[in-house]
Amino acid sequence: MAIALILIVEDEMIVRLVAEMTLQGQGYKTLSAGDVDEALLLLRSPQHIDALFTDIYLKTAPLGGCTLAKQAMELRPDLRVLYTTGNAATAHMKSLFVESAHFLPKPYSDEQLRDSMQGLLAA
Repeated sequence: MAIALILIVEDEMIVRLVAEMTLQGQGYKTLSAGDVDEALLLLRSPQHIDALFTDIYLKTAPLGGCTLAKQAMELRPDLRVLYTTGNAATAHMKSLFVESAHFLPKPYSDEQLRDSMQGLLAA
């Protein structure tokens, strides 16, 4: 089985780096972006990306992770999506989720991220 490539979109650099290290430590390859525009550039590239792990609230685009996931699914219909946020997941927010997306609330442990990503990719 090929090693999965995960795109991490997180505007907090430390959180993004920890997520990268955690996922790389589990054998995944990672790409990372600090905002929606960076992420879309990567999503438009020819490389295969298996999953998008995105914060919902990004400083430059509130609810930007939801918008990004919808655009990402248009570009890559087979992409798996794992959302995260430190805010409460409201009904309105969940209504913006792409179909079959998973959700991991912050703060999360390395183990919770690992388990969530494994479950997402196995689904």
